Amino acid sequence: MITGIVPYLVTNGNGQEAVKFYQHALGAEVLSLQTFGDMPGNPGNPLPPEAKDLVLNAQMKIGNASLMLSDNFPGGPYQLGSQVTIALLINDVSEANEVFEKLQDGGNVTMPIQETFWSPAYGQVTDKFGVQWQVSAESQK
Repeated sequence: MITGIVPYLVTNGNGQEAVKFYQHALGAEVLSLQTFGDMPGNPGNPLPPEAKDLVLNAQMKIGNASLMLSDNFPGGPYQLGSQVTIALLINDVSEANEVFEKLQDGGNVTMPIQETFWSPAYGQVTDKFGVQWQVSAESQK
């Protein structure tokens, strides 16, 4: 079952500043903030030192609404107009895979759906209408 649809902002290396700005401007409560440096190391693909303090994922609460944010990975493409994506939270891995499959019809997969350290099934896809989705199965704890 889909449990949430959340606006997801992508910043270009100034995510920490953006989080502080939204705390001040909107009264956002930071529920969690992970940096790229918090990720498990990968010897085959080491993290560039300049990425260590960039925001991997921040989750904020603003009133009754949620907002998520991350920095673009250094060196990755960043285009104005693509700062807002939609995070789709699903409580079942098989349903996450099914929704991802349907969203990619006529679209473009940015990151195939796969297990990550934060989700049993996570992927990114731009649908045929140009909407960027982040499909994420919630961890089964």
